[in-house]
Amino acid sequence: MCGRIALTATPEEVRELLGLLELEDFPARYNIAPTQPILVVIAGEGQDRGSNLPDRGALLVRWGFTPGWVKDPKEFPLLINARAETAIGKASFRAAMRHRRVLVPASGFYEWHRPAKETSEKPQAYWVRPRGGGILAFAGLMETWSSADGSEVDTAAIMTTKANRAMSAIHERMPVIIKPEDFARWLDCKTQEPRDVTDLLAPAAEDFLEMIAVSDRVNKVANMGADLQEPVAVERPPKPAAKPDPDDGQLSFF
Repeated sequence: MCGRIALTATPEEVRELLGLLELEDFPARYNIAPTQPILVVIAGEGQDRGSNLPDRGALLVRWGFTPGWVKDPKEFPLLINARAETAIGKASFRAAMRHRRVLVPASGFYEWHRPAKETSEKPQAYWVRPRGGGILAFAGLMETWSSADGSEVDTAAIMTTKANRAMSAIHERMPVIIKPEDFARWLDCKTQEPRDVTDLLAPAAEDFLEMIAVSDRVNKVANMGADLQEPVAVERPPKPAAKPDPDDGQLSFF
């Protein structure tokens, strides 16, 4: 699950990495929660012949996906994540997977290691980011929900996949991270069908992310300062899952 993210990069850094022609200014956000606005990047309409200018667009949408066929969002579950393994066939995400794939820029995300119930240990929050810093681009799905009175709300979900071995020490799932060289293919819903991009829905490389233990202040959405990402000491750091036996005869989904 991916239920809390942060975007502290400058608009210029985001614009350059994601290939945006323009991007309005925005403040650093250290604790972005579901139902709040998140920035998403969408494919452009196509460049003019001979132009090398970027043509992707960016907009703010509600984090919490609402399929177009939903009559009353208040009676529908809040879909903040879409499972990569089932999104192609699931009714809620099928159309968006085919027609409305987006990128969600972030500086990182928060995840919680929750010890077994029989232990007395408390959940531990972690700030997860690229080693050395930088910007992540999560695979996302977007849908515009229209009410009976004609008003519209743009909504989105972040895709998740099985955690890699390093991340498995904290949680069994992790967001799907799209590499810069694959941005165009993921966003291209005109020529790239869902089955053509399933290879992008794999866990990140083992050494790509670092996990930093932080205080439980991040649990409260009202806390929004940079101090949320300050490291704290942990008595018993969780251990990654054991490496699979290469001879066990089992194959991964990806």
